Amino acid sequence: MKIKQSNERFYIGDVEAPDGYIHFVNFGEDKLIIDHTYVEESLREQGVGERLVDAVSDHAREEGRKIIAHCPYARQVLTGKEKYNDVFIGIRSSS
Repeated sequence: MKIKQSNERFYIGDVEAPDGYIHFVNFGEDKLIIDHTYVEESLREQGVGERLVDAVSDHAREEGRKIIAHCPYARQVLTGKEKYNDVFIGIRSSS
């Protein structure tokens, strides 16, 4: 299953009707906000959602950004896991 990127989202499947995606927006010069994650029901419980969160996390690292998670699913995945400590700062900015 290949994860692709278009504008402010990573997705699997077709760009027009993806089977799963994670949407984010850039916030200022050094942050991004994950605001929505979707995985088609037939693909749930297969690690697809976490792979999408990983894709955004890798993107944030490459861009030198930190992640704010407004999406409950993404926040759950990111919270308390050491592999995300370098990019995840929580729910809102501490500017």
